[in-house]
Amino acid sequence: MEIRILLLLYSISLLYSTAISTSKITHRFPSSIVAQPENKLSFSTKTELYDEKFFTQILDHFNFHPQSYQTFQQRYLINDKYWGGPNTNAPIFVYTGNEGEIEWFAQNTGFLFETAPLFKSLLIFIEHRFYGKSIPFGGDKEKAYSNSSTLGYLSSTQALADYATLIIDLKHNLSATDSPVVAFGGSYGGMLAAWFRLKYPHVAIGALASSAPILNFENITSPYSFNNIITQDFRSESENCYKVIKGSWQEIEETAAKPGGMEILKKAFRICKNDSGNSLEGWLGTAYTYTAMTDYPTTSNFLNPLPAYPVKEMCKAIDDPKTGNNTFEKLYGAANIYYNYTGNATCFNLDDDSDPHGLGGWTWQACTEMIMQTDGSNAESIFPESEESYEDRVEFCNYEFKIEPRPYWITTEFGGHNIQRVLKRFGSNIIFFNGLRDPWSGGGVLKDISKSIIAIVAKEGAHHVDLRFSTDEDPKWLREVRRREVHIISKWLSQYYHSLADSSNE
Repeated sequence: MEIRILLLLYSISLLYSTAISTSKITHRFPSSIVAQPENKLSFSTKTELYDEKFFTQILDHFNFHPQSYQTFQQRYLINDKYWGGPNTNAPIFVYTGNEGEIEWFAQNTGFLFETAPLFKSLLIFIEHRFYGKSIPFGGDKEKAYSNSSTLGYLSSTQALADYATLIIDLKHNLSATDSPVVAFGGSYGGMLAAWFRLKYPHVAIGALASSAPILNFENITSPYSFNNIITQDFRSESENCYKVIKGSWQEIEETAAKPGGMEILKKAFRICKNDSGNSLEGWLGTAYTYTAMTDYPTTSNFLNPLPAYPVKEMCKAIDDPKTGNNTFEKLYGAANIYYNYTGNATCFNLDDDSDPHGLGGWTWQACTEMIMQTDGSNAESIFPESEESYEDRVEFCNYEFKIEPRPYWITTEFGGHNIQRVLKRFGSNIIFFNGLRDPWSGGGVLKDISKSIIAIVAKEGAHHVDLRFSTDEDPKWLREVRRREVHIISKWLSQYYHSLADSSNE
C-alpha cells in the first residue's frame, strides 16, 4: 500500500468527510446519523423545526441561451414560529446551504433556532443546487450528474445567485421587502455566507461565516497548515499518542507486505470478512482528521456519534497500558472512538462508499473551482511526509470528468489576496469565527479587518462549534463567543433600522 496518496486531494474530500483508498482515489463519506437536538425550543421532533417548501429556480443565471431558462425545484426549509412579521420589519436569517441535504445542516445549526425568539427572526435554510432534493433536469440526479455538460451548472456563483433570487422573491411574497436579511453558514456554507455578503450587499446586511476557509486557495495559506493543526491537536494531548500514530504507517506498510499480512491487519482492526482492507490507511486518516475537526467540548453527532473532547479520548485509548506495545490494538481503540462510539458495530466495512447525506457533488466542485490546498505533510506531521500535488488532482479530474481545474477562479471571483487591505476598503458587517483546533482554521480570517469585519477566534474551538445547539455543559468561552456574536448582529440590525427610519423621514 502506498502511503503517499493517503491524504491526496483532501479538498476533493469535501470540507467534512472522505477517505482516500490506497488503490484508487475514491469519494467516501463516513456513515452518520444526525442527532436530534436538545428539546430547548418546545420542538418535539425534527420536522417541527421547519416546514419544507420549494421555489422554481432558473437553471442558469448568467447566460441567455435557450437552455438557461430551464427551471428546477429548489428546496428550502422555513420556520416562522417566532417571526415578528413584515409590519415590524422583523429580520430574516438565511442559512446558505452547504454541499449536502439541507436537513442535515438545519438540524445541526441550533444557534439560529435558539436566537430566533430574541431577534423575532424568520429562519430560512436554502438547499444548494445539485444536492438533496434541489436537483436540476427534472429532479433526475442520474441525468444531472451524468456528464460535465450538466454538472457545469453546479458552481458557487450559480448557488449564490440562487440564494439572492429566492430571498428577493420570498420577501416580495411576504410583503417583507424592508425586513433585513442576515446570512449564516458553516464550513463551505460559511464561505458562501461571507461571499454572499460581499457579492449581494443589497440583499444581506451582514453575515456570520463560521469556520470558513476562504483563504485556502492559491498558496495564500500553506498547504501544510491543515495537517499541522491535526498534528498539534493530538500532540497537545499526549506526546506518546502522537508518536504512536506517526510511527504506525510504516508498521502497517511492513505488515501488509508480508505473506498473510492483510489478514493480520483485517483481524487486528476487526475489518469485515468481505472487505479487502486495502483502504485501511485512508480509513484511519479519516478518523484522525474528522475527530480533530469535531473536537467539541460536549458530546456530538454531526459526522458520527462522539464523546466530548474526542481527540483526548482517542489518545487515552492509544495510551492505555492494557494494550502494551501492540500498535494495532492501540490504533483500533482510537479508531473505535470515531467509528463505533455507540458500540453497535461488530466489524468495519472500509470499502463502504455510501453517501447518506447526498454529498457526492463536491467531487465536481473540487475539480473545477474549489482548489483548496491541504495535502502537505512535513517531517513533524502525524501523517507520512508528502508534498501537495496539483498534478495528481489534474490527472484525477481529467479522468473523472474530462475537465481541468481552474485554480485561480475563486480568488478572481471573490478575492483572497491582501484581504486585510482589500476588505477594509469596501467590505463590512461580516463575522468570521474560527476554532484553532479545527484544521480548516488555517485558511480562515483570524484577525479583525475593520470595526465591522470581525474575527472571533477560540483557542479551544473546533469546526463551526458556535453554530451548534447549546448545552448546559458548554464551557464559558463558548457561551461568550455566542454572546458576542449576538451582540454584533444586534448592532447591525439596530444600524439598519436607524437608517430605515432616517430614509422614511426624508
